[in-house]
Amino acid sequence: MTPIKDCLINKNKRINPIWIMRQAGRYLPEFREIRKNNPDFIKLCLNPDLSKEITLQPIKRFGFDAAVIFSDILMVPYGIGQTVEFKKNFGPQLGDLNNDILDNVSEKEFTNNLDPIYELLEKLKNDPNLIGRDLIGFVGAPWTLMVYMINKVSPKNGLKDDFFRNELLIDKLLKTLDRFIKLHIKNQVESGASIIQIFDSWAGLIDDQFDKFLYNPTKSIVNYTKELGVPVICFPRNIKDYPKFCNIVNPDVISIDYNTDPRSIISKISIPVQGGLDPNILLTDKKNLKQKVSEYLKIFDNHPYIFNLGHGILPTTEIDMVEELVKIVREFK
Repeated sequence: MTPIKDCLINKNKRINPIWIMRQAGRYLPEFREIRKNNPDFIKLCLNPDLSKEITLQPIKRFGFDAAVIFSDILMVPYGIGQTVEFKKNFGPQLGDLNNDILDNVSEKEFTNNLDPIYELLEKLKNDPNLIGRDLIGFVGAPWTLMVYMINKVSPKNGLKDDFFRNELLIDKLLKTLDRFIKLHIKNQVESGASIIQIFDSWAGLIDDQFDKFLYNPTKSIVNYTKELGVPVICFPRNIKDYPKFCNIVNPDVISIDYNTDPRSIISKISIPVQGGLDPNILLTDKKNLKQKVSEYLKIFDNHPYIFNLGHGILPTTEIDMVEELVKIVREFK
């Protein structure tokens, strides 16, 4: 049994497995070399050979307990038929969304559009570098994908003023996303993913209708994933009530963000917890890093805990700080 499965299935409190969000990415010089020659991000995600190399880079360098596939949550809108581009120094830019796109996409077409991702998983599942490690696939949660598909750009500066104007489109989109997120999970699991993580990166923007936008859509995806026989991790970033989310949605693991005080939730959550450390700590120094990492490990000393960050690792992170992070976690008593 892998260390992560031992933690989340057996509730083993004596181990602290470690992987980090965006571990296959821009902070790695070997990734930057590949990216330099492959400026189109979507095409890179759909290149199984290069994506395999990128996925394995942090495993070979740091020995994390899981590989997370090199992909993106916006591959689902892309698979459905919406235009998705990643612009330098700007981020994602999505095309117009209309009923024709939602009405005309078939499950076969969606699977064909994203087939290189499933080919990537097939290539990875028996790779010797992953013996004794998990292979994590992932999806965006319905709310977060809906935000991108209607807003068309990152909502870091807020949602469009008319975001909620077309209720019929919202209802239709949520149904469509439920269908195709599940299909994407099914295809990933059948191709070799041993764990699925659901990223709800913009869950913190929900201030009303929590059942409609957060709890019910995510619970539907979680229940489906469990039926496939693989564990599911939820990361509803910046929500205010993690214990309530766990009680309603019931994932196998809850991943917390760095704005959440772990002491405030530890006694209220019975399932394994993942993450929490502010990625900015990795931009400081080794002494501070050890202090902050040790704080998390001590807080969760008597609770099943997977070490991770409270969001993705930052591109300016130095390699020796990641090496130190892994060392601290591995040597913690």
